[in-house]
Amino acid sequence: MNTAILNTKLNFSKDNPVTKSDVLDTLKRNNLYWISQTSGWSLFVIVNLLIISSFETIPLNRIALWILLGIYGIIFSHLYRLYIKKNNWTNLTLKKIIPRILIASFVVGLIIYVPVFISGYLLEVERDSQHVTAAIISSVLNITSVILVWSLIYFAIHYFENSKKAEIETLIFEAAVKDFELKTLKAQLNPHFMFNAMNSIRALIEEDPQNAKDAITKLSNLMRYTLKIERTEIVSLSEELKTIQDYLDLEKIRFEERLNYKLKSTPEADRVEIPPMMVQTLVENGIKHGISKITQGGEVNVDARVSGSNLIIEIRNTGKFDEEALKNSSGFGVSNTKHRLSLLYGENASLSLTNENHNTVLTKLKIPIGGSKQ
Repeated sequence: MNTAILNTKLNFSKDNPVTKSDVLDTLKRNNLYWISQTSGWSLFVIVNLLIISSFETIPLNRIALWILLGIYGIIFSHLYRLYIKKNNWTNLTLKKIIPRILIASFVVGLIIYVPVFISGYLLEVERDSQHVTAAIISSVLNITSVILVWSLIYFAIHYFENSKKAEIETLIFEAAVKDFELKTLKAQLNPHFMFNAMNSIRALIEEDPQNAKDAITKLSNLMRYTLKIERTEIVSLSEELKTIQDYLDLEKIRFEERLNYKLKSTPEADRVEIPPMMVQTLVENGIKHGISKITQGGEVNVDARVSGSNLIIEIRNTGKFDEEALKNSSGFGVSNTKHRLSLLYGENASLSLTNENHNTVLTKLKIPIGGSKQ
């Protein structure tokens, strides 16, 4: 069977090419539908015959009529289903669908009754000649009620299927957005730093070639790290600290004696895996908003340790924390980190900035070990 035939039989369009999964899913749904359709109407006929037989003996022609009713029910309810699908009723609002179901159930019930009435006449089924009109109305209403129940079951199944599908699509969309945001956020290395670092290295080339060579190595390490994080979601803290050391050594070329730093971490903390560039971004933020604004410069100290089930990282830098200035800043350091923490860990992680004393800003980062909000 070629693709064109599959598209026709399984109702796929040119814009949605057939895949093996699509074919199997459609065949499975069709098989389930026909099993439910046949067993449902068969059960309806059997239950009614059992109820009637408990009160009286049922002649064969009447049993045959009930069987024909079941067959007509299968045929005409299926045609009703095709009409529903053609007019896309399953996507209508509840306000629009209810009157349609009521009217359609009566119409289908009336249509089914016509061949049932003719079959009863041909099979010579005995009728109540004194109450013909009442019997007809009663039969039509009974069949209508059956079609109404059929409709409610059919639309309920589609409602739950559509809800589940919408939920899955929402989750997929949210995951895609989250992945895009994380990739965008973690890949940001301040272009001003790159420009300043290259200018500093250029000035060193004639003055101190060996230091210039070392600086180029550190810059290449840093750039290699930023490329690596495009392919990985987490890195060890020790690897992040090595990158921070390269970054700070490059900044020392520019700041010279105005910048000093200390990096301290326990062996246990070194092994903890964290989102890449997160601590580096906060260190860079401390230099940009703190040390670079002070004539005599200052210090950056990073202290990492494990406390319970969390990694605690404290970054102290010379300067003063001004919340209003931070809000009006065009930088992305703190807001970037808070956003990433929220996406990755929800409320299990935290970031705070406070003035520890009159000239020291404390940035405290808490990350759950081996955990995420999922």
